[in-house]
Amino acid sequence: MRPIPFVPKDLDEPRELVEAIKSRRGGELLALDRMLLHSPGYAQGWNTFLAKVRNELTVPQKLAELAICYVAVLNGANYELEQHAPLFLAAGGSLQQLDALGPRPAVGSQYESRQESLFEAGEHAVLALTFDMTRNITVAAQTMAEIKAEFDSEQQVVEIIGVIAAYNMVSRFLVALQVETE
Repeated sequence: MRPIPFVPKDLDEPRELVEAIKSRRGGELLALDRMLLHSPGYAQGWNTFLAKVRNELTVPQKLAELAICYVAVLNGANYELEQHAPLFLAAGGSLQQLDALGPRPAVGSQYESRQESLFEAGEHAVLALTFDMTRNITVAAQTMAEIKAEFDSEQQVVEIIGVIAAYNMVSRFLVALQVETE
């Protein structure tokens, strides 16, 4: 049983915030939103921040979603994976690639691909960066060199690092509060 219950599905206050979240979500509150809304200030900041991360970056969507899905696998955030796997597929990813992401051992010092041929060099670089940031916190020099070689600009390097950091935050919130699909 989750430590804190969801707010009601039909919550309508604070009206402006609930409407902003529903607008970003296509008209409904997701389970995550219904947990976040216990703190309107936090929910507002989250909604604004994640809207920017999701919609205003120059990183290719497929690579961002690949990183998000791998964060979810590494952290055991099933809800996050359920939400983002369809987005990864819509951005050009494959079911075989998703299957190759996990599950991974709980310990390890570096990323190792289980399906080398399923991923291109840039995808491997993103997976290695995601692993380093999620499991080791420190990014290996080789991993950073590979990321810098694969992206068009320093902006995109900063953005992919930001995506991975942001979705580590998301997954940790989801796991701590046991947010799952209802």
